[in-house]
Amino acid sequence: MSIERDRINKLKKIIEDNSHAFFITDEKNVYYFSGIQNCEGKILVTKDEAYLLVDFRYIENAKKNCKNCIVVEFKSLCSDVAKLCKKHSVDTLYLESDNITVGIYNLYLKSFNSQGISLISNDFLSKAISNLRLIKSGEEIKFIDEAQKITEKAYNEILNYIRPGESERRIAVELEYLMKKYGASHISFDLITITGKKTSLPHGVPDDGIISEGDFFTMDIGSVYMGYHSDMTRTVAVKSCDEFKREIYSIVLNAQTTALNSVKAGMKASDVDKIARDIISDAGYGKNFGHSTGHGVGLDIHEKPYVSPKSEDILSENMVITVEPGIYLENQFGVRIEDMVLVKENGFKNFATLSKELIIV
Repeated sequence: MSIERDRINKLKKIIEDNSHAFFITDEKNVYYFSGIQNCEGKILVTKDEAYLLVDFRYIENAKKNCKNCIVVEFKSLCSDVAKLCKKHSVDTLYLESDNITVGIYNLYLKSFNSQGISLISNDFLSKAISNLRLIKSGEEIKFIDEAQKITEKAYNEILNYIRPGESERRIAVELEYLMKKYGASHISFDLITITGKKTSLPHGVPDDGIISEGDFFTMDIGSVYMGYHSDMTRTVAVKSCDEFKREIYSIVLNAQTTALNSVKAGMKASDVDKIARDIISDAGYGKNFGHSTGHGVGLDIHEKPYVSPKSEDILSENMVITVEPGIYLENQFGVRIEDMVLVKENGFKNFATLSKELIIV
């Protein structure tokens, strides 16, 4: 049995009434259940069957490569879905609340209601899929690991470009090029490559800012391989580093490694956050760490579980999370260090192989 077929079977078990079905429209979830990327398709899951609906542009590829759904070429999406619903005596469709816009919902509502089908757009389906995606399969772990390897290869090469007089934007452009050169389909997010005072901005945007000697340079970067993301942050010093910067870097590194070493199955995600946050607070910089300590990574760059103070998630084996505390001193500088790890029964596997000791380039 394919892993996608197993996922669909798990989804079918969640359908409590034979007259209900799930209508999956999020591109990443369509890939998760069909194994087909970039097909602009939709999936209909009834208690009895699963259908992948695509238009003419993608039908040949879908028929060749989708082995766990019945592939249907649709002419009019809503009408063709309604016909399949009637075939299976389905009168109620669940939608993904996390994905659908008001405009699309109103379009679906008008079309499906006119054909005798009711819609449910609460959180039920989105939460069910999110919970299935929490635990990564062996194949998913391999894809995430490859994305990390691509990112590290690009990172190691880009260190040669970080020097006084170079611009933030140039570093971002070169990094994206290198990641794609080494096998990434695209980058995980708009890369953060910032220097000087801008490093105090957790999500600073690279521009024509110029690197100067004595600056910190922060890179929050990641690539995508077979649909799966990597996520990593490193902060380096340019040419030299004063004692105050070294002190802040040391505090963040201690918080990051201590929290990281607490990661294991059964651990509360909020406790991992607290370990990092307490170290930074005890050093007198609690107010300068305002974001969560981490998040899940997979088909989305940010997904469950959430490593935050209010998180109710419990870590389980084969979840993938980041651990990324930081200190941000307004109008001065900031430091963030981030690793992405695989939760194991008695610890973790770090996807990152790069040193976290302060590098002066």
